[in-house]
Amino acid sequence: QVQLVESGGGLVQPGGSLRLSCTASGSTLDDYSVGWFRQAPGKEREGVSCISDADNSTYYGDFVEGRFTISRDNAKITVSLQLNSLKPEDTAVYYCAARGWPMCVMRPNEYPYWGQGTQVTVSS
Repeated sequence: QVQLVESGGGLVQPGGSLRLSCTASGSTLDDYSVGWFRQAPGKEREGVSCISDADNSTYYGDFVEGRFTISRDNAKITVSLQLNSLKPEDTAVYYCAARGWPMCVMRPNEYPYWGQGTQVTVSS
């Protein structure tokens, strides 16, 4: 079992940037595909991005439109999500999740391990 910890959320003005990080407490993310999801009040949890363990292939939600970038460090300790050109509608709690499969998917119910979430608020 892997315990995930997110960091990097906060309050930012529209057009600003944040960098979210996801680490595995006491271990690494080796052999795990990792996804980032978000949930706004009153809305369902949706996939933001994911990165596969097998080949580092990446996927993004349609709403991202080139503004976000997911990456993994070579030691497979941290998976980061760079958020640029943030909009008020990006306001949500952002979660990282891990699954022990070689490929990532953008369906939250396919991930058994979740972090506690980090709040991202985009407001002037």
